[in-house]
This record gives sequence, C-alpha cells and structure tokens, in this order.
Amino acid sequence: MFGSITTDMVLAILPEIALLVLIAVVFVTDLVVDEKRRGILAWTSIIGLLITMLLTAFFAQPGAEAETLWGGMLRHDWLAYVSKLIFLFGALITTVFTLNWDSVRFKGEFYVLLLTSTLGMTLMGASADLIMLFLSIETTSIPLYVLAGFLTDDDRSTEAGFKYLLFGAMTTAVMLYGFSLLYGFAGSTGLYEISAAIGAGQIPAAALAGAAVLVLVGFGFKVAMAPLHFWAPDVYEGAPTPITAFLSTASKAAGFVVLTRVMIAAFSSVQAEWQLMLAIAAVISMTLGNLVALSQTNIKRLLAYSSIAHAGYALLGVIAASELGAASVVYYFLVYVVTNMAAFGVVIVVSRVIGSDEIADYAGLSRRSPGLALVMLLAFLSLAGIPPLGGFIAKVLVFAAAVQAEFVWLAVIGVLNAIIGLYYYLIVLKVVYLTPGKDEQKALPTPRPQAVALVVSIVLLLLMGTVFAPWYQWALNSASALF
Repeated sequence: MFGSITTDMVLAILPEIALLVLIAVVFVTDLVVDEKRRGILAWTSIIGLLITMLLTAFFAQPGAEAETLWGGMLRHDWLAYVSKLIFLFGALITTVFTLNWDSVRFKGEFYVLLLTSTLGMTLMGASADLIMLFLSIETTSIPLYVLAGFLTDDDRSTEAGFKYLLFGAMTTAVMLYGFSLLYGFAGSTGLYEISAAIGAGQIPAAALAGAAVLVLVGFGFKVAMAPLHFWAPDVYEGAPTPITAFLSTASKAAGFVVLTRVMIAAFSSVQAEWQLMLAIAAVISMTLGNLVALSQTNIKRLLAYSSIAHAGYALLGVIAASELGAASVVYYFLVYVVTNMAAFGVVIVVSRVIGSDEIADYAGLSRRSPGLALVMLLAFLSLAGIPPLGGFIAKVLVFAAAVQAEFVWLAVIGVLNAIIGLYYYLIVLKVVYLTPGKDEQKALPTPRPQAVALVVSIVLLLLMGTVFAPWYQWALNSASALF
C-alpha cells in the first residue's frame, strides 16, 4: 500500500514518532520510579515535548509543494506543519502549569493521556482521509474525556468528564454518519478524491448538503461554536484548570484546522450553502458568547463564554473561503493559543493559592503580585483586540477576510461584538487593579517554571502584535497549501 518508505515519509511523521517514544518513556518511568521521585514524570514530559518541538521545527518542515503521503492518509504541507507546532506548544505550556498541581503531577497516567491527545491532534492537522481523520479525532477526544473528569474526588470534575463524554459521543456519531454518506456517494475516503467526485457532479446536491450539515455538527462541537457550545461552560469550570487551558487552546485550534481543510478541500462546490450555515453560527457564537459572559462571576466560566465568542470570530476566516481567510484562521490561533495560555496560567497560579475561581477573589491581585496582574492585563487586552498585542492583528485579519469576501455585514457584527467583549474583560481588570482586596499585604508567589512559561507567552504575544511579518508568512504558507 505504501510502497518503499522514503526519508520524506519519515520526516512527515517525525513529530508523531517522537511523541510515541515519549509516551512509552513516560509510561515505563511511571512503572519503575518510586513514590518519592514521581515528580520526574512531569519533567520528562516537558523535556520530551521541548525536544519534539525542536525536531519538528528543524526537520519536519515541508517543501514548496504539498505532498500526500502514507497511502493518501496524511498531507505534508505548511498547514500541517504550523498546526503541529501550535499543538506541541499548547501541550508543553500545559505540562509546565501542572508542576505544582499536586492532584495530577504525581500521576503518570495524566501525562500519558495528555501526550496521547496531543498525538491525535498532530494527526488531525495532517489528515487527508476520512478514516485517518476519524481515528485522529477519537485519539484526541477520548483522553480529553478522561482528563476532564480526572479529579475523581471533585464532583464538578466528574460531572465535566461525563458531560463532555456524553455530548462528544453523540456529535461524533452524527459526524461519522456524514462521513459515511460522503464515502457512499464518492466511493473514496480521500478528501481530495471526494472533492473531485463532487466537482464531477457524482454526489447529488441534497445528499451533499446533508453530509455537510452532519459533518459541521461534529466539527462545531469540537470548536465550541453555537449552537453546539452548551458543553463548554460546565466542562471548562469543572475540569482541572490545566486541562481547561488545553481544551480552550490546542483542542480548539485542532478543530479549526480540520474544519478549514475539510470545508475548502471537500465542499468547495457547495461553498455558498455552508458559508450561510457558518455565517449564522458565527453571529450566534459571537453574540451569545459575549452577552452571556457579561453576567459571569466565575473566571473559568467567563473564559468559556469568551472562547465561544472567539470561535465566532475565527469562523469569519473560514467563511471567507479564500487564501486570506485561511491565513487569518491560522494567525488567529497562533495568537489565541499563546493568549489563552497566559490567561489560564494566571488562573492556575492564583487558584492554587487562594482556592477560588471567583472573579471577586481577584481583588487586590495587582498589589499581591504585580507580575501576574500585568500578565492578565496583557492577555485580556489581547483577547479584546487592543493594539499593539497579537489579538489586534488577528481580529483585523479575520475582519479583512470577511470584507474581501463581501461579508461586510459579518465584519460589522464582529466589530460590535468586540466592543462588548472589551467591556467584560475590563470588568475583570477593574477588580484586579482597582478593587481593594482582603489580603493585599500577603504576597502571592509564582513558581519559577510557571513564571518562565508566562513570560514566554507574553513575549510571543507582543512579538505577534508588533513584528508580525514572520508569523503572518507562516499563516500565508499554510493557506497556500489549500488553494
């Protein structure tokens, strides 16, 4: 089936090979290390992920022309390459945030599950076949169901894991039915073969529209876009906070990479139909996410509704169905992963000390920890789209893509929603900087590894908003692989 295995084929899956080796190392280490030294599990994962990122960055870069390898199952192009770096970065920062989280850092199964989910994401980003896509989605999702409910002594975590599993299984079944329709009519599971069959008129319009709706149900759940967002607030609140950070960044980015590739590659001939569906979903996501976030008192639920709103913004790039649109989606998630990791990093450090995720308990944070308050300020202003931070460039790009594709009304709705979003981000910052706190004289320490991760995230966030040309070139290269 594969013929002779070439160097290019091996380099295309180098990140996956490295992750498999790392998973095996962590698994074996967990079996042999004694109880007093189990903290080495987290450091093994961190070092392994860092090595995997370096190997990917320097040895897995694709050529100028996209290649379909491994029997047509995987696509080796810039979109896959950049998305793998995004997922690995998200997993790396998440693992750093667990170092002082006693509920998970001594448990090897936590890191095995996290790494396995990351492996699934890297395969999602490169999938060029429905079978590989389904397997990679499940490889990503099943560990996340377990991780969301990992804190078995916490009722909210158990509830989060059960809800995520239940809704995830239902939407996956719907998506799989859509895949089966595509295969039944096209006679192939390859995305690009299906695209050719659609272009040749081989699939009836009604069946194609139905398949598109079913597939969008599955992808809509993965990216938490309305009206398939209902799981996100409860899961984000109940899951261990490092996993919430991972869900809201790497997992969402993986969903959008697949959504962009599949809709552009396989459904280009019914573009007008799915553009309308996604436009409606984008409006609902932006508006509902921002309006409901206004009334939230829990920081994790606020960020959950913020995540729903940001899914709506990113959908504008998908709806544009152009090179600029695809590039804007990639750039959006380059920025969004870094920004949300910084925001959740502060939540992780603060909640570990004060034992609360209520916004009111962040009062006086600027006096207790000026550094953490500054990170939250920059992260929230970036989420709101304020220059010179990366979030500003990301929003400009998705709005520009919508305008270029003659969806001016969508861009206008997006700008109005961004103003609403700014309001609730500023409410949190008002509590952090202006509201007197109870223990203002008591310093709030930040462990050194988490401090380093937060500094790296903020530096990247500033670079993406000022020296944005290199990052945008990555995004353009990724988009060109689709057209």
